[in-house]
Amino acid sequence: MAVVTEAAAPTTPTQVRPRRTWVGVVIGALLVVLSVVSLFVGASSDVSIAGIFDAESNASFLLAASRIPRTIALLLVGASLGIAGLIMQMLVRNKFVEPSTTGVTEFGALGMLGALVFWPGMPVLPRMFIVAACALFGTWVFLRIIRNVPVRHLVLVPLVGIMLGGVVGAVTAFFAYRLDLLQALMQWQQGSFATVMRGRYEFVWIAALMVVIAWIAADRFSVIGLGEDFATNLGLNYRRIVGVGMVIIAVITACVLVTAGILPFLGLVVPNVVSIIIGDNVRRSIPWVAGLGAVFVLACDIIARLVRFPYEIPLSVVVGVIGAGLFLWLLLRRRGHAH
Repeated sequence: MAVVTEAAAPTTPTQVRPRRTWVGVVIGALLVVLSVVSLFVGASSDVSIAGIFDAESNASFLLAASRIPRTIALLLVGASLGIAGLIMQMLVRNKFVEPSTTGVTEFGALGMLGALVFWPGMPVLPRMFIVAACALFGTWVFLRIIRNVPVRHLVLVPLVGIMLGGVVGAVTAFFAYRLDLLQALMQWQQGSFATVMRGRYEFVWIAALMVVIAWIAADRFSVIGLGEDFATNLGLNYRRIVGVGMVIIAVITACVLVTAGILPFLGLVVPNVVSIIIGDNVRRSIPWVAGLGAVFVLACDIIARLVRFPYEIPLSVVVGVIGAGLFLWLLLRRRGHAH
């Protein structure tokens, strides 16, 4: 499957910058600190270090049933969405795409609506498979459109994806409105971890499995980023690797959508920031993208919980505001660094 981009390929996976070990140490330290803060921030003041050792307090129960599952889900979602964005950028050879800017998330939401309409009592697992199938179809549609569009500018590729997502999102909203399911659909799409607890987050471990598969195939994705002709000349089965990448993106999108909803821009800004720091080698970038993505989501979730304490605002609002600002910065920074 050939993917057409502008003649001057924006992604050049051969760019490798010097090691930034200290940045990795900072990301690791932030990951630990923010994880601990995430465990003890919330509406209930019972969860504290002293409360854990108090036999009459329910702090231990709250910690095991709600806070720990929520923190683990945040870590897994942040890491996996960053990897999904990185793989998407390698497949399309464009630094400004991710599942939410290519219509993949909107196709997943359409699948969610179909599940709500035809199988309203369906368990979460088969519903996730339906969403994943629709997201996979959406990825295929986007790649086919990009293949046949004479792209001349770097920004045109995500623009095509945003328009595709807008059309699919409008169709989904129309049918949801006509079937009186708009409110239910919005609840599913709202990016929030407020309802995540033990027994309702375990599906994101499947997304973590996709991250492992992406790491195993990292070198192949680096070659894919050089173009179909180059990959084929090296003896790589281009279509098969693209298919593996599409499945990884679709499954991660479905896991995140059924667990927490839509988190825009995360898969776009995190791989770009990592690319600026260490370059475009996928195998070298994956641990950085996973770590920085987890730090980003943890920080945004803590902000979402503190802005109107003891109430919460949707995490997608904070991620959208900060992610949009970083996206604009990537667009406006001088040429040669963001792409």
